[in-house]
Amino acid sequence: MAVAAAAANSSAAAAGRLLLIAPHGSYRTAPFIEAAAARGAEVLIASESRHSLVSAYARGLRVDFEDPGGALDALIAEARIRPFTAIIGTDDSSTELASRACSVLGLRHNPPEAVRLARRKDLARVRLAERGVAVPRHRRLDLDLPLAPQICDIDYPCVLKPVALAASRGVIRADDSDALLAAVARISRILSGVRDAEERRYILVEQFIPGIEVAVEGLLTDGRLQVLAIFDKPDPLDGPFFEETYYITPTRLGPDSQSLLWRRLDEACRAYGLREGPIHAECRINAHGVWILEVAARTIGGLCGRLLRFGTGHSLEQIVLAHALGDVVEPRMQERGAGVLMIPIPRAGILRRVEGVLAAGRVPGIEDVVIDVREGYELVPLPEGSSYLGFIFAHAPGPAEAEAALRAAHACLNIVVAPLWKGAAAGLAAG
Repeated sequence: MAVAAAAANSSAAAAGRLLLIAPHGSYRTAPFIEAAAARGAEVLIASESRHSLVSAYARGLRVDFEDPGGALDALIAEARIRPFTAIIGTDDSSTELASRACSVLGLRHNPPEAVRLARRKDLARVRLAERGVAVPRHRRLDLDLPLAPQICDIDYPCVLKPVALAASRGVIRADDSDALLAAVARISRILSGVRDAEERRYILVEQFIPGIEVAVEGLLTDGRLQVLAIFDKPDPLDGPFFEETYYITPTRLGPDSQSLLWRRLDEACRAYGLREGPIHAECRINAHGVWILEVAARTIGGLCGRLLRFGTGHSLEQIVLAHALGDVVEPRMQERGAGVLMIPIPRAGILRRVEGVLAAGRVPGIEDVVIDVREGYELVPLPEGSSYLGFIFAHAPGPAEAEAALRAAHACLNIVVAPLWKGAAAGLAAG
């Protein structure tokens, strides 16, 4: 047994030691842990969690994401005890810290300023415009100043966004000045819980871009962009809120549109200064070309990475981890259709139950139905909410068949939601 343990330790040492910087409860943590285990790498999780019941978090390194300097010092101190081979930030809240730690430790990384640009929607818009990349007309509203002079010449329809929140949280379309003022008030309430003073102070408002929307998963190596997958979003995303539902791949875009999409994303990555690691991009395509909505320096959100099965047998997280460790992997997407439905929250309230899950799972082409929210939990829809009820996954001969399977499975579900009586809930809490 001692010999076996020594062999296991030697294998882990050869595979490297990975630092995973992840907020508690991140969907991305488990896939990266599985990817590390597949290659025998050791994993340490750095998180803000102090009382986690999840062993990987509880055994990890506790850091305060709201104190970047202190968090960086803690990571460097740990690296001096036992070096890391690679550091990965799983979510928007951790990618900048990961890049700073990699910069200090000499590991493969993006410049921290590039990661900050990718996370901050307002700064990203300015940089893209400076570098000649097509962006919608935009401006930043300062909530500390009177609004009237800031909005007197805005063109409608427009879209208002917090400068640093993710998952479409707080993103609202306004078709006139009354709707804009209502959206500002609503977003201001959402931002009241944001700790960063600058991110709490500003709202980005920009021209609404009509057209079809796609998501792109890519990988940068020494500044060279490789597109791993393009996801079609078949449902129109015209507002007033922008809840994402269906992701379908491979894309049904033609070769010319795909080529133009790659060129725009390459321009955006160069404008930001991104050079290494995964990107997840959202784009609109219309008669005027490709418009960058965002380019995040991380992998796709939620459990959606499970869709991507590459011909080499690697998962998305395995490819990202191999890149971070300096290995060369040539991913090739399988040609069969695949899709995921991020199950939308139908209305606010308390989840009682989700009926029809077994029936949904029996729909031909459906691979899995995952309900993440437990009974008794409060459901908060967009724009205030930032999570989904769960996910449905499909694989089929082609993208159209995958989409049809997802729609049939979703139709099987009956989501039972009870009203939430705030006054009663507050009284119970006080008692």
